This record gives sequence, C-alpha cells and structure tokens, in this order.
Amino acid sequence: MTTKTFSIALAALGLSTLAAQADPLRIATEGAYPPFNFVDASGELQGFDVDIANALCDVMEIECEITAQAWDGIIPGLNAGRYDAIVASMSITPEREEAVNFTQPYYQAGAVLVAPEGSDIMPEPDSMAGQLIGVQRASTYANLIEERFPEADVRLYDTVENHNLDLISGRLDGVIAQRIFMSNWLDSDDGEGFEMKGDAMLDPDILGLGAGVAVRKDDTELLDRLNDALDTIMDNGTYAEINDRYFDVSLMPQR
Repeated sequence: MTTKTFSIALAALGLSTLAAQADPLRIATEGAYPPFNFVDASGELQGFDVDIANALCDVMEIECEITAQAWDGIIPGLNAGRYDAIVASMSITPEREEAVNFTQPYYQAGAVLVAPEGSDIMPEPDSMAGQLIGVQRASTYANLIEERFPEADVRLYDTVENHNLDLISGRLDGVIAQRIFMSNWLDSDDGEGFEMKGDAMLDPDILGLGAGVAVRKDDTELLDRLNDALDTIMDNGTYAEINDRYFDVSLMPQR
C-alpha cells in the first residue's frame, strides 16, 4: 500500500468513526405506561425506562434519541429500521425472541388482577369464568389470560391507561396488568376503591424472564454493548438511584 493510499484509508476510517459517534442511538419506548414511560405535561418523555435508556447511553458515551411508539407496532418498527433499540418494559418471551434479541433482564415484576374492593373475583379459572377483564393488546398479560383463564371474557385495549379508565367507569369486572404499574396506580387517587386480588402471577413460560432491551437480530455488537452498560449501571449505583426515584422496592433482577 502506498503512503498516499494508506493516508486516504486512514482518513476514511476516521470519517467513518466520527460519523458513527455522531449518529444518535435511536430508542423507542411506549410513552403510555407510567411510571415506566410516559409523556409529561410539557410533552417530554419521562419514566424509569427513559432514565435507564439515558443511563445506558451515558455509559456507552453516545447520544440518545428516544421516541414514543404505539405498542402493537413497536417490534415491527424496530425490524424496519426506524429505531435501533426498544426500552419499554418489554418482557423477554420465546415468541418475541424469534423476532428480536434481548439483553439480560433489567427488571422483573409479574402480573396482578385488580378489581373493585368487595368483589369476590380471584385469579382462578372458575372465578374468572364469564368475567369481563381488560388487558393491553399484544401483551404478555393478554397471553396469560388466554392460557390460564380461557373462560374469561376479554376486552383488549391499546394502552393500560385506557383499560383502567373503563375499570373506573364500571365497564369492566377487573384488569390484569404488571404488578408494579398497578401498585402505583392503586396508590393514586384514580385507584381509590380498587384492590389487588390474590397473589402476583409469576409465570416465566408466559410472562417471560423479566423486561429486557430489544435490538434487531443482526445487531450483535449493540447487544453486547448494552449488556456491558447494564452491568455497569447495576454495579456502580446508577440503577439503584433511578429505581429509588420511582419505587419503594428494588426491581433489580437476580444476576
């Protein structure tokens, strides 16, 4: 290789590296799942997922660009190249692993049934039969109802907030959703008069192993960097600091 050719190659490599560093990491979240991800009064995305995403980008020393995407199209959007990763409380399940790769879990929660105080409904097949239950479409919780409570009447919603509104208005007998989300909701004014029924449902075959960051199947380098960044924030106290902004209990998974 001549000196001139070598210099051109180095320049091209340098430009490529600079371009890669200049490109932000495009991250999708849902924006309708407080306190994990939501849009605040000023129109800004906030929440546990958003803070985790920003912390990962800080560790990787790369700019983040986080946008809100509708839940039922969030994986197709990733695979279409509209963004590079999903940080949206997405449960790691075998079905989803056919379409995307996941990092290690960054939290675990489980599912709960919430219904009006005084209701005798319980998360048992006989008790759920004929009951009108709200759940978010395309979620692991919808799969849970289908598998464990096949005799329940199911109404699907685009967001958890929408099925909670119908629960408040009396149009549902109960809802099934993520335990931490519903615990926070029950502590709010909107949750007055409602309660969890029975124990939390922890079914890894349906609900998965916890929430992970999703990336495209061929993006193995990004996957490795995200896993390393997760290790870093869990070890250096950043994760605990973010956790404590939103929750009274630790969501950090066993490692």
